[in-house]
Amino acid sequence: MKKSTPLFLMIVWYSFINAQSITFVFERTGKPLPQVSVFGKDGSISAYSDVGGKINKQSLKPDQEKFQLVYKNIPIDTLSYSDFDQPVIKIRDQVTEIDPVSVKSHKTGKYIYVTGNFNTYITLNNTVNGYADGIIRYIFNSKTKKLKAIRIQQYRVFRLPKSELNLKKSSSWEFSAFMQVPDVKWVGNVDQYKKSKNMVYQEVKSMKSDKIEIKDVQYPEKDIAFLGYHFLYTRNIINITYNKDSRKTLEDLLEYNQNRSIKLKYKNELNYNILHIYANFYPTSFESGDRKDDHKVKFDINGSYYTSKYWEDPSFPDMNHVLDSFLKRDLTEQKNTNSTNTIKHTT
Repeated sequence: MKKSTPLFLMIVWYSFINAQSITFVFERTGKPLPQVSVFGKDGSISAYSDVGGKINKQSLKPDQEKFQLVYKNIPIDTLSYSDFDQPVIKIRDQVTEIDPVSVKSHKTGKYIYVTGNFNTYITLNNTVNGYADGIIRYIFNSKTKKLKAIRIQQYRVFRLPKSELNLKKSSSWEFSAFMQVPDVKWVGNVDQYKKSKNMVYQEVKSMKSDKIEIKDVQYPEKDIAFLGYHFLYTRNIINITYNKDSRKTLEDLLEYNQNRSIKLKYKNELNYNILHIYANFYPTSFESGDRKDDHKVKFDINGSYYTSKYWEDPSFPDMNHVLDSFLKRDLTEQKNTNSTNTIKHTT
C-alpha cells in the first residue's frame, strides 16, 4: 500500500492542477485560443492564455467581478467571475484568424525587408505602467535570414504622469524605460530555438496558422541582491505565428509576441513586485532589395515621433484604445518630436 502512495499523490496533484486550469477555444472549431488577455474592471491584466489557450483560475480575483477578454488588440467578450467555473470557455466566431501577408516584391535581393506595426507595453503588479506603438522595418540577410538592422519609422509613447521617485518603494515606480521594440532575431531561423537547451519549444496548429511557443526552462528562482534591491528572474515567453503547414520562412510570418517577466522589491517591501514587458509585431509587407536603408529614428521614451496619424488606419493594432477605456487617460502621450508641422491623416 505504501508503494502506491506516490502514484496516488501524483493523481491528486494532476487533478488539482487541471481543476485550476481554464481553456479558451473557438466556438465553431474547438481549437485553442492563445494570447487572450483577461482584464479586470480596474484595468489590471489578470491572465494571458498560453499556446494551448489555457489560463490559471487562481490568477483571477473575485473582487474584479467583470472581466474583459481582449484578443488581437480587440475586446471580444465580457465575463463575470462565475463564468470561469467552467473548464472550457467558448469564444464566439466573431474572432477571426489573420490572413497571410502579401509579398510586394518577388525579385531576389541582398536583403529582405519586413515592415509592419508594433506595440509594446509594461505592467507593474498587473496594472499598465507604460505603452508605445508604431511602424517598424526589420532588415534581414536574404541568404542567412539573420537580422541585420532595425529601422523605426514612426512611433508614439504614453507614460504615467511624473511623480516623486521613492527609491525605497519600487511598487510606485514608473518603468517605461523597460519598454522595447519586438526582438524578432530568429523568426527566419526558428530552428535556432529548438537548438537551445534553455528553451522549451512547442507547436500547435490552428485553423489557418501554425503557432509556436518558446519558453525559458523553469529553473528554481534565485534571489539576486544589489544595493538593497532584490531581483528574481521569472520567465520569458515567445509566441510566433506562421502560415499553416508552411516552411516557416520570413515570408510565412504572421505575428510575433513576447512576454518577459521580472520580480523585484526593495529590502523593506514585504512582497515582490511583478513586472511584465509585452512586445508585439504584426508584419504588413515583405520586400526584397539591395539597399540596407539608412533611415534611422531612435526609440526614445521621452518623446514620440510621427509624420502621419498611422493609428487611424483600421488595420493598425491600436492597443492604446483598449487600455484607455480602462485607465481613463492615466497614460499621457509624450510630445511629438517631429520637426515638421505637417501630420498626414491615415486613410
